Formats: sequence, structure tokens, C-alpha cells
Amino acid sequence: MKPLVLLTATALLTASAAMAQTTPDSTAAAAAPANPLTTYGFVDGYYGYDFKHAATNQRPGFLYSHNRQNEFTVNNAVIGLRYDNGQVRGALGLHAGTYVSANYAAEDQVLKHLYEAYAGFRPFKKAWLDVGIFGSHIGFESALSKDNWTLTRSLMAENSPYYEAGARLTYEVSPKLTLTGLVLNGWQNIRENNQAKAVGTQIQWKPTDKLLINSSTFYGNEQPQDSVRRRRYFHDFYVSYAATDRLSLALVFDVGKQQADRPTGDNSEQYDTWHTGAAFVRYQLAEQWTAALRGEYYKAERGVIINAYAPAVSDANVFIRGGSLGLDYAPTGNVLVRLEGRVLNAADKVFREAGGATRSTYTNLTSSIALSF
Repeated sequence: MKPLVLLTATALLTASAAMAQTTPDSTAAAAAPANPLTTYGFVDGYYGYDFKHAATNQRPGFLYSHNRQNEFTVNNAVIGLRYDNGQVRGALGLHAGTYVSANYAAEDQVLKHLYEAYAGFRPFKKAWLDVGIFGSHIGFESALSKDNWTLTRSLMAENSPYYEAGARLTYEVSPKLTLTGLVLNGWQNIRENNQAKAVGTQIQWKPTDKLLINSSTFYGNEQPQDSVRRRRYFHDFYVSYAATDRLSLALVFDVGKQQADRPTGDNSEQYDTWHTGAAFVRYQLAEQWTAALRGEYYKAERGVIINAYAPAVSDANVFIRGGSLGLDYAPTGNVLVRLEGRVLNAADKVFREAGGATRSTYTNLTSSIALSF
């Protein structure tokens, strides 16, 4: 326990983190709003179609957002309250949809419908201490499609945390630099699955109004209590740049390592490694029209993270690359109509067709109408 306490204290005091770009409650020591209690809502209705798909309405198992095909349905519907008087704050949000069914499948049936639920206060000027369930400090993309440049999520976003449960200390060093340290139940789990705690950090630096640089880390043991302990180390980095009033660019790179199972007779310490990258280009075509292009890849030794919780020695490596092109139409400030085409290509034949055949290429179309208030 002492090493964990020391590591936790170090994470909180050395300040490694800032809340992710897409987290809705990124904080500054601002004056209290006129009305501290606000309501919010979001609903994302969609229809997707997979080409040469298997005899199922389910998309590949490593996709959690917009993961149904040939079906009119709702990805995520959220309703909630937030309170912030400048000294005390909190939030309670409920959600449901296919994203919740897929991404919260391992959670308690009651807890899985909590989009966020936390309470916090200022322990000192320019700092917030929050405890509860909140958006992840990891990643360029969030659970709400309206906040993302593309409709569907990248492979790296789908296979890293969207949400967390724990305590976070956020400190605004200056208007350009925010630091956060976190103690968490684990890697995207509300209900704890062992006696260990994880720690996370984040640095978010905005040297100019056009440039944002983010660095996030995670360390923890994510195996169930009755399993062999396997340490997981992870780093997420992204940079976004508004090149012009119309053109925006972003680069994202993640790398992680997890202690690995070893062949019989091999006593050395080994790790399964995964790394993934994505490039985004967003261009405003006209006042209400925007296009977005994404290129990405995902490589995981023995399918660690993307395919298996604790991969076996005999499991195959995973390598997938792909791209997407999307078109957005915003008839009003709180409505977004989107259409996106996507293609993925794997090193092995991992995508199933009708009749049981497999192939290495997967393509789909996804459309959505989202309303927020």
C-alpha cells in the first residue's frame, strides 16, 4: 500500500494532467455563473450499413460507438444537471443507447446508466478536487459525437477509456497551462475489480489560441482479483492546430505496455505492447457545411487491449489500418446532421461475411442526426 500512496501523492502534487479537450467541465478559476444550476441534454439517432456484412446487426466487437448496422437506433441519449457556484460544483447525468449497452457491458446494471456523477470543491484558489464518475482524461475524442471531428470514433478512442471513477485534482497554473492528477478504480471501470488502484496524469498546454498540446498517462493493474497481476503502462499524446479560420489539423499517438504471459520455462519479464496513431483534417466548406478526413492504424501484440484482457502466448498479433471521410451539415447551432464512410484493412482475415467467410477489408456507412441543448 505504501508505494501506491507515494505514487498517488506524487501524481497529485507534481501535476501531470489537465482534463481532456472534450471533457465538458474543464476548469478555470472563473467567476461564479449567474445561475449555478444548469441542465443539458443530447441525443444521437443513427443508421449504419456495413457492406458484405455477416448475418448480424452487430458491427465488429472492437467498435463500441455506432456499433449497430442496418438498424435505426440511438447511439447515446443523455440528460443531466450541473451545479457550479465558483466554489462548489457537481454533476449528475443519465444516459442510454447502443453505446451504453456495448461499452458498459461489464458494469452493474444500475451504474452503467450514469454518464457522470461527481461532487467537488476548491481546496485552494485555481484548483478543483472532484470525486465520482466523470469523463476520461485520456484521448482526443469523447463519448458525445457532437464534440468530435468525425462521426465514428477512431480505433484508439474505442479501445481506451471513455469514462473513469475516482478522484481528480485539477490545477490551473496559468490560462495556458492546466495540470491534473487522478486516483482511479481502473481502466474504464466504475465497479472495482481488484484491491489495487490506478493513477493517471495529464498536462494540457495551450501556448496560443490556435495550438493545443496534451499529454496523458495511466498506470495500474487491471486484472481481476483472482488473476495474476499484470501492470499496465499507457501514454496518450495529441496536438491540435487551427491553421486557418476554415482548416484544422490534429495528430494523436498512443502507446501502452502490459505485463505478458510467458511460455513455460521462460522466467524473464515480458510485456505486450500496443501503439496506435491517427491524423485528422477538418475543413469548413461553407457556413453550415464541414468535411473531415481521418487516417489511422492500430497495432497490438497478441491482440492486447483490442482483442483480449489477458492474451495467451499463442494469440496472434493485430494490425489494422484505415480511413474515413465525413460530411457534416449544421442547420442550427444545436443540430448536427452527419454522413461518414469508413474502410478498415487488417493484416489477417478478421472480418466476417454472411455464410461464415472471412476477409481482411471492412467498409461501412454511418449517418446521424444529433440534437443538443
